[in-house]
Amino acid sequence: MEQRKHLWNGKWGRLARRDVFLRVDADRWHVEQRAGGAEGISRFYEYGSADEAEETIRALLDGSDAWRELSPRPPGGWTLPNS
Repeated sequence: MEQRKHLWNGKWGRLARRDVFLRVDADRWHVEQRAGGAEGISRFYEYGSADEAEETIRALLDGSDAWRELSPRPPGGWTLPNS
C-alpha cells in the first residue's frame, strides 16, 4: 500500500490532533481519518476511484481547522544518506 497524502489539522495534543491519510493499493483507494495522534482512534473508508476518495477527504477537511499537507512517507520508509 502506498501513501499518497497525509493531512494534519495543525493542532498538538491527543485531544485536538486530527489526521487524514490517502493511500492506494492496486486499484483500491483508502482514506483513514484519525483522531488523537498515533495512538488515536481511526475510521477507514475504501473506494474504487481516486475521485471518490478525494471527495471524502474534502468533506472531512470541511470546518475551521487550518489543515496542512505533510510529506507522504515513501514506500519502504525513510532511509539515511550513505546507509
